[in-house]
Amino acid sequence: MPHSHRDQPLTKRQRVGTPTKTSATSPRGSSIFAPFRTVGLVSPTSVPFTSVPLGKTTFQITTSVGKALQTYDLKRGLNLVFVTRPQTPNNITATYAWKEKLFAAWGDRGNGESQGLWVFQRGRRIAELDLPADLDQPIKQILVFGSWLIACASTRVEVWKSGTLEHYTTIHSVAGKKGDNELTGGICTMPTYLNKIFVGRRDGWVEIWNVSTGRLIYTILPPSPNCGAVVCLEPTPALSLLAIAYSEGPLVIQNVLTDKPTIQLIAGNPDAPVTSISFRSDAHGAGDDGRKDGVMATATEASGDVTFWDLNRGGRIMGVLRSAHNPPSRDGPVVRGGISKIGFLPGQPVIMTSGRDNSLKSWIFDEVPFSPVPRILHQRSGHAAPVSCLQFLPSDFDGSEGGNKWLLSGGQDRSLWGWSLRRDGQSAELSQGALRKKAKKFGLLASSALTSGPTTSLDDLKAPEITCIASSINRDGGIGAMPGKQVIWQKGYDKSKASDAETSGITGWESVVTAHKDDSYARTWFWGRRRAGRWAFQTSDGTNVSSVAISPCGTFCLVGSLGGSLDMFNLQSGQHRQRFPSKLTPAQAKQMQVQRLRQTDDVIHLQSRASTAFPPGVGKHKGAVTGIIVDSMNKLVISCSLDGTIKFWDFLTGHLLHLIDWAPMTKITGCRYHAGSDLIAFSCDDHSVRVVDIETKKTIREFWGCQDKINDFCFSNDGRWIVAASQDSVIRVWDLPTSHLIDGFRLARPCTALAFSVTGEYLAGATEGELGVHIWTNKTLFKHVPTRQISEKTIGQITAPTTSGEGGQGLLEGAFDEGAADEDEAVSAPTLEQLSEDMMTLSLVPKSRWQTLLHIDLIKQRNKPKEAPKAPEKAPFFLPSLGEANPLATELTAVAKTDEPTSRITKLDRSRSEQVFTSKLRLGATSGEFSDFIEHLKSLSPSTADLELRSLSIGDGSENDSNELLCFVRALTSRLVARRDYELTQAWMTVFLRLHFDLVTGNEALLKALQVWKSLQEREQDRLDNLVGYCGGVVGFLRSPRT
Repeated sequence: MPHSHRDQPLTKRQRVGTPTKTSATSPRGSSIFAPFRTVGLVSPTSVPFTSVPLGKTTFQITTSVGKALQTYDLKRGLNLVFVTRPQTPNNITATYAWKEKLFAAWGDRGNGESQGLWVFQRGRRIAELDLPADLDQPIKQILVFGSWLIACASTRVEVWKSGTLEHYTTIHSVAGKKGDNELTGGICTMPTYLNKIFVGRRDGWVEIWNVSTGRLIYTILPPSPNCGAVVCLEPTPALSLLAIAYSEGPLVIQNVLTDKPTIQLIAGNPDAPVTSISFRSDAHGAGDDGRKDGVMATATEASGDVTFWDLNRGGRIMGVLRSAHNPPSRDGPVVRGGISKIGFLPGQPVIMTSGRDNSLKSWIFDEVPFSPVPRILHQRSGHAAPVSCLQFLPSDFDGSEGGNKWLLSGGQDRSLWGWSLRRDGQSAELSQGALRKKAKKFGLLASSALTSGPTTSLDDLKAPEITCIASSINRDGGIGAMPGKQVIWQKGYDKSKASDAETSGITGWESVVTAHKDDSYARTWFWGRRRAGRWAFQTSDGTNVSSVAISPCGTFCLVGSLGGSLDMFNLQSGQHRQRFPSKLTPAQAKQMQVQRLRQTDDVIHLQSRASTAFPPGVGKHKGAVTGIIVDSMNKLVISCSLDGTIKFWDFLTGHLLHLIDWAPMTKITGCRYHAGSDLIAFSCDDHSVRVVDIETKKTIREFWGCQDKINDFCFSNDGRWIVAASQDSVIRVWDLPTSHLIDGFRLARPCTALAFSVTGEYLAGATEGELGVHIWTNKTLFKHVPTRQISEKTIGQITAPTTSGEGGQGLLEGAFDEGAADEDEAVSAPTLEQLSEDMMTLSLVPKSRWQTLLHIDLIKQRNKPKEAPKAPEKAPFFLPSLGEANPLATELTAVAKTDEPTSRITKLDRSRSEQVFTSKLRLGATSGEFSDFIEHLKSLSPSTADLELRSLSIGDGSENDSNELLCFVRALTSRLVARRDYELTQAWMTVFLRLHFDLVTGNEALLKALQVWKSLQEREQDRLDNLVGYCGGVVGFLRSPRT
């Protein structure tokens, strides 16, 4: 067992690999950040989901996220249960779930990629199938039935034995002309048709093959030559009936035995053919009351709608589930959409749908009252378009919300998401109201709107794309904030809603504010309730919002516009509170006019130019406001603009206090604030980052190196680093104290958004064109990382974090990582006893050790048992009673008796350790050098040191070596003279006086020694006070704005 020998020393693991020496100029990865995982991916690809029943209680649904598979449990509300590892070398092209196994085909040899077919079980790869050497087509579909495993490629079908996974044969479909043998409709099987598969071709034929013999048995021809290619095949619950969908729109339910069509429907059109079919198998759902069998569902990749058909009496449309998923975007592939697959669960009134909008949903049919259209049951989704902005949710004043738990993200799909980095199932999109109800009111969900096509999207009713996020949860009321229903995003203050302010004063109010693309309104959100807020704040000049901010107290919201206006609103009441610059009253306007007239005099004009004060009502930005900051004390508002100016405003009056003008040298594109150090960093259009001290209003740092525009940047949690992502695909890290570039790494695509967690554990980033959010861990929290200056040539390309976390490094893994550091960085500093004799230094003993020594009595009292241990009332049945003769007990007693003389070893060890302490003390007293004694005392544990101090003897009370108390005082005095181990000498002297106060007061020699120690202590204290005061004065002089 691993813990059977806990008292023995642990065996150090041998390092097998030899660290490779790297050149100082060779590219390398990041030394500070390690990839952790990617969040926000559910079903971002066009690969259909696959499902399998798990016993009789639940189903497991598996989706593809690129190079990994994610499995969700339906009974647990689509909670994530497995993520496959390792990742496939290339993107997954087809999946299939069979019993407890998952099959995944990946890669395409035709594009020069590697290709394979792997088998997973419970998230781990257990096998790999051998592919034919001449296979140069991607596998589009996998099917398992009976003893066969079938894989469908573009023009061929591969067959394996499902038991042994041995390749059996290859079926080639013959074409009458070039391209007709392309298998556009995939493959399927039918019950009772042993060893038979049905294959749909581009020319409209459906071929029936016997996989055992490899022979073509029969070909089903299309009902007319104009039907087009077969795009979908699906067997019906009725025997020998097969549903065939064609690219020109027809859908035929064919009787395979008679080769005659049973039902013919026009389910699609040439622009939107049916690409997915499913049949309900619980014998309900059709008819006027829903008590009949015969329900079919169809969907297409060209829209987000699901159509339900009643196949009784020739077939008719029962209802249409409008906007089940996002339709394809009219603006191109930026916002993904379309349904990739639908499927009824066997024997259940539940249908699963997955779309290219990165979502997986389950819908349930209500029986009472009967509804032909299902309602949503569960859903897991993420952004349907690339992420545009990120922000970690800050902690509130008592730290109840972890600063590294929640990550806010806004995407180009008009959604705002909150991602949980602790539990994936807690992630949710913030609601924007009853969109389906609003769409029904506008007629978007009516049957007459079927001809409108993809323009009738629920996403058209959402707020525009989010471009900026600001948050502060100090006033957030959680789930109980503003109970009941409120009108969302009221545009303008309504006096009839004054009661809202009273209610919100008790329960809390909005805590998140967002700016939107091409919109003049900033919108508020309830974080605790995960929904839209009550207010929509409009800019005072009517131009679009460019930036937003929230005061640290969480009460005020500031909105900047493209026209240069800056307004402040109250989040509790929704009222406009201030304008920067403030609006002049008539009296102030008249006074300003008089002042301008008086400035015609040259002397007065020169005096006014020499004055640094700004008159009220002046100072509006001439360009778009690109950043707004409120200091931690609600005294200053700092704004920056594309006009190249940084302006400091009075929070209460709105007057301009100070101006920094960098125009026309550069334009300012953004700003970030670190409250702990009172520093603001500004990104400029000349690809630089400049840092300004709020108190002195001076530029203290400039960072250069970005080769293209800066997309986003942020401070580290402690304010020591600035992390910037630029369009050249490089993320750079600068060290503020040294102004050095200390780290950098290149991604495959540019990073568009960055966020650093409040606790410093995570760095989040969004890359261009990707739906997920990448998370890196900060390695400096659990290991030493050299942060010396690096060159731009050493910045190498690394792979982004993965969904499965493969190759990543969490906090626990990093803490126990024993990886070898680069030899060129492993430069040990020279060991010096003391840098200078004039310096007072501290020891390297852990702070907890000497603090424990100071409070050892309190700790012992607290850990003292309250009562003696009690014997068990009744011994276990398998132990003999005490009254009976027990040979085992007799033997143990005999062994104990024989071991009694050997207990002297323990006594000798104890006395030997005590003699070491005393001998080193007396030896130091004789030689006058107490270094060995001090080092020995440092190595003792707090309890042992306390025991040794209690054991000090006064001897005969004279000044010879027998007086151990006097020798101990002289040892501490020598350490004070050497100006070393200052905190340890104070702690040891405190414990010494507390233990031997009565003996010290009665001995003249000890009092004299303590008087010498006291004089040295007072002299050293005065010297340190003077040095600290001098340094403080110099720093204050340098930071003073007057100098």
